[in-house]
Amino acid sequence: MADGLSVLDWREFASPAAIAEWDALALMASEPNSFLESWSLLPALANLDRESRVQLMIYRENGRLAGLMPISRPARYYRYPLPHWQNWLHHNAFCGVPLVANGAEHRFWAALLASFDSKAAKALFLHLSHLPEGGTLAKTLESLAREQRRPFAVVHREERAMLQSGQAPEDYFEASVPARKRKELRRQHKRLSESGTLRFHRYCDDYRIDQWCADFLQLEHSGWKGREGSSLSSAPATAAMFRTSLHGGAARGRVERISLSLDAKPIAMQVNFLAAPGSFSYKTAFDEAYARFSPGVLLQRENLALLGRKEISWSDSCAAAGHPMIDRIWRERRGIIRVNVGIGGALRKSLCQQILRAETTRMAQRA
Repeated sequence: MADGLSVLDWREFASPAAIAEWDALALMASEPNSFLESWSLLPALANLDRESRVQLMIYRENGRLAGLMPISRPARYYRYPLPHWQNWLHHNAFCGVPLVANGAEHRFWAALLASFDSKAAKALFLHLSHLPEGGTLAKTLESLAREQRRPFAVVHREERAMLQSGQAPEDYFEASVPARKRKELRRQHKRLSESGTLRFHRYCDDYRIDQWCADFLQLEHSGWKGREGSSLSSAPATAAMFRTSLHGGAARGRVERISLSLDAKPIAMQVNFLAAPGSFSYKTAFDEAYARFSPGVLLQRENLALLGRKEISWSDSCAAAGHPMIDRIWRERRGIIRVNVGIGGALRKSLCQQILRAETTRMAQRA
């Protein structure tokens, strides 16, 4: 495949050779993103893109894969009939930053924008969601847009809990959780231990992964997500995606599974995606029958061991802004933004500028 940018049906980039390149890119990416790694994205596409609406933008330099981003072209922008290009994400993916080789950020964005300029079709702008605010790729894109006099604006911003500290796990926990709450958690742990054999498990390989996945899916579905129809096992496609992605990630050492069990029955479970120097808290679940013992918080205390891993310097909670549990334990915050960028000729960019003006005005009024 020649150097430069190309757009492919994602099935054309699913061969063993392509996946090997893809995995190599993930290890040298300017910003890590587990949700775009091969073992995570391909199962999502295979199960969720049944109508083949997603393509991959592939960027090469010196014969080497240096950039990758999934794209789609929706006909509507939220409730408005505004066709546009966007980075594709599914509802269980929480970071949208493309995989780009360190040092190739500017050239990747320049090639991508030039491609959209020449092949805008009916799209009025480029929409990019779930970008880490202040990250190298977001800053480079904004700088390039200014340099090329393109319309550009942040159209949405939120903050979610993040773990990033040089403190030891126990010191961090004591600094985050008031003494009264720590005393209550010790009492809950003791009472829970008195009712049976309480054990914590951590796996970074594929040990009993099929059973673990089945247990997690059942546990998550038994709670409020199951009742609301948003659990992974509420749909066969998302359940299959979960199982396949965990298998692929575990085989590469990119998945950590932790659980708290009582008499060998899981009562709290979590999946972390490992992408040094960062990690992502992908999914968590707990048994609501034991809610009075705070099993989710007890598990999070064990999860703080991430602070002791030399290769991991931060962890994204992937939680909703203002989450009632994790926000009280993880003190740091990560800004997540959505941006719109003008593409095409002068008229199209003028229309984009008007759309951005309306959006940023609404943002200011809501602030």
